[in-house]
Amino acid sequence: MLLGILAGLTTCALWGLTFVAARVVEPFTTLDLVVGRYTTFGLICLMLMIDPRFRPSGMAPRRLVLGFLMGLLGYVGYFASVATAVKLAGPALPPLIVGTMPVILALIANRRDRALRWRALALPLLLIAGGVAVTDVALLHGADFGARRTMLLGLLASLAALAIWVAYALVNAETMRAPDAPAPLRWTGIQGLGALAGSLCLLPFASFDMPAQLPVAVTLTFVAWAVLMGAFASWLATWAWVVAARRLPLTLSAQLIVAETVFGLFYGFLFERRLPLPSEALGASLQIAGVLWAISLFLQADRRIARSLAVEAAPSRSGG
Repeated sequence: MLLGILAGLTTCALWGLTFVAARVVEPFTTLDLVVGRYTTFGLICLMLMIDPRFRPSGMAPRRLVLGFLMGLLGYVGYFASVATAVKLAGPALPPLIVGTMPVILALIANRRDRALRWRALALPLLLIAGGVAVTDVALLHGADFGARRTMLLGLLASLAALAIWVAYALVNAETMRAPDAPAPLRWTGIQGLGALAGSLCLLPFASFDMPAQLPVAVTLTFVAWAVLMGAFASWLATWAWVVAARRLPLTLSAQLIVAETVFGLFYGFLFERRLPLPSEALGASLQIAGVLWAISLFLQADRRIARSLAVEAAPSRSGG
């Protein structure tokens, strides 16, 4: 389990870069970075498939299609939504919106497994909702009409990213916990091919003439970030998350994603070279407190189940 937890935290640290990458590479656009990042991801997967261990061989056609679509929609769609949200609403709002995903997944898992009473989850959920509301109201209150409209568009982009993330996490967890789960390296590879297809579809809309109009240093910064995001925040992060999904139950792996919110906020404030505003700090604190509370509830429930199973097994061992 420890390896799964470390893999999940590594993924969150790398995925947190998504919340700042689009701003670092300006004046290159979000679309340019989507194309650069996922082309790199897909090419890495193709090169690794020279080794048979990385090829998605032996998978059922339905699973191949599912993995391909996860890369196409789950990665290209998610990154484009988050990057757009950050450019429209700044570094604080998108991580807080997407950061509600651990609890949403926990609720879905709890509906399926009935690990906790719903009343026990009420307070953590109120804390999370309060944190998001504090940040949203503060941002909209201090903005003029034009900025409010932009902020609302950023909110919608954040909600789109959240929906994509939830769907991706559920499908990935179900696949990796199945008795015939594919090998992590192969499952990562087929998703990379889907991401490559998505980036190639967007290639005609990228800024082909941009490098000729910019200093070489700016272009090199963009290339470096595209490679960084493709190699580490995509290939390595995907493989690590697949490992976490295979070793951890959904109720636990979902809660680890709160670390993505923490890293995303940290990277955003580091990029802007400032401390969080009081409303941002309060909103983030409430949300993190709510998610940590939810984590503790689920972990307590898991421990109770483990103790119950141990007690039931004791008579069998003594009788044998």
